[in-house]
Amino acid sequence: MLVLAIDTATPEVVTGIVEVTAEIGEAPTVRAQRSEVTTRGHAEILTTRILECLDEAGLARSDLDAVVVGQGPGPFTGLRVGLATGAAFGDALGLPVHGVCSLDAIAAQATDVASLLVVTDARRREVYWARYAQGVRTHGPDVVAPAELGAGLVGESIDASVGSPSHTSLFEYPVLTPTAPTAVGLVSVALPDLLSGVAPKPLIPLYLRRPDAVELKDRKK
Repeated sequence: MLVLAIDTATPEVVTGIVEVTAEIGEAPTVRAQRSEVTTRGHAEILTTRILECLDEAGLARSDLDAVVVGQGPGPFTGLRVGLATGAAFGDALGLPVHGVCSLDAIAAQATDVASLLVVTDARRREVYWARYAQGVRTHGPDVVAPAELGAGLVGESIDASVGSPSHTSLFEYPVLTPTAPTAVGLVSVALPDLLSGVAPKPLIPLYLRRPDAVELKDRKK
């Protein structure tokens, strides 16, 4: 099974082609991947990077079997670019499109850590966060100021943190390498559904708050 993976929930735009087998214990493998940091250029580069991955892997769009896309949490504009692109590929090619929590995809890169904190940049001096125990999300995702999150974690046993380097540094935990989702991380989270053939759930973006931009008719409310 060949899976297109997309995530635009962080400034690191991630695309990749991942091969999945039905063999027990066989980990997904990357056929091609692109990762590029941009704060506002998601729409300009995403489709180009997808086509580059297909070319590198020697594949046509018709060779794809499924799409996995990160649902966030993430800023409004960047996140909806990834979701819209994933949905468009699925619709055009008749493929199932599975949405996953982007924080779960980051955590999937550190499954050997017993208790993990994932934090990413939510802007407005806030962070998106979630906690994991033995690879399973136990709290979040949510958005909050770092000081408030830190106060809520006092006395909690957390082995490490991963995510945005400028935000993991705000907490007194060992910091691990993963800073953003990867193609394999995204597909790993969706793997049970991919292998079982279960119908995808609706793609619902995890904005966790209202967008900054509002329509004129709503500005005085």
